[in-house]
This record gives sequence, structure tokens and C-alpha cells, in this order.
Amino acid sequence: MKLRRKARMAVLQALYEADVADHPPGDALDARLAEQQLPPAVEAFARRLMAGVLIHRHRINTLIAQHAPEWPLDQMAVVDRNILRIAIFELSDAEMDTPAKVAINEAVEMAKVFGSDSSPRFVNGVLGALLTATPQPSLGDDLPPEGYGGLTPAAAPVGAVAA
Repeated sequence: MKLRRKARMAVLQALYEADVADHPPGDALDARLAEQQLPPAVEAFARRLMAGVLIHRHRINTLIAQHAPEWPLDQMAVVDRNILRIAIFELSDAEMDTPAKVAINEAVEMAKVFGSDSSPRFVNGVLGALLTATPQPSLGDDLPPEGYGGLTPAAAPVGAVAA
């Protein structure tokens, strides 16, 4: 398995853990990366993905809601929601240097491994709709005042700080 795919999967697992068990996202990612023993550059890639998703989660959630209006975020499968978050951040961050086709393919592959039977089509459809509407999505600079807060839209505790 390619190293960046392993990094994406570690981030997905950490986001899932943070979403479902309310564990601090940084701790969850540290645990996943310790299991993987990835080279430093790939570990840095994973940490950038995780930080980007957490920092820009409000804008990413808005983009998901716009392009999957039939599925409110709090009713969307946790795996699907987090796969979309990772892919949207990767598509929007020029420094990640990931071609759109690669980001979408990686998201669909993760959906095949971790999601339901309908997840790959759903993820592909939402990302395809996003790129049709906005070929180069932008997340802007909507950084939260402090900390990352929660990941689950309706359940995010106000002022929560995670490592």
C-alpha cells in the first residue's frame, strides 16, 4: 500500500475516533501514526491533513452540506463525512500538491474499505458536484479563535480544545 494512502487512512481512523468516542484528535492521530511507523515526511503529510480538516471544519462542513443537501451532516455516516472532509481539504490546499483525480480516487478507495456499499458512489458524487461547481475549492481563513472544538456538527462542545 502506498505511504500517502496509509497516512490518509490513519487520519480517517483518528477523525472517526474523535467523532465517535470524543477523544482528542491529536491523541487519536498520534496513536494511529505510532501503529503505522511512517517516514517523517509522510507523518508530516498526515498531520497537515488532520490539522487542515480540524481548522477548516466549519467551511468544509458548509461545502459538504451544499453538495449533499439531502443528507444533513449529523445524519450522514461518520465514515463518509470524514472521508469527504479529508478529500475536500486535500482538494483545496495547493501545498498538498494532490491532483483532483488522485484526491477523489483516494477518497473513493477509502470509502470502499471503511464505508458501506453505497459509500463509494456517495463520496464520488459529492466530490464530483463540488468540483463541477468550484474547480478549485477555497476554504478561506476561517480559523477558530482557539482550539479545534468537536467534529460532530450538532454535538460540538463550545470552546472545546483538543491537542
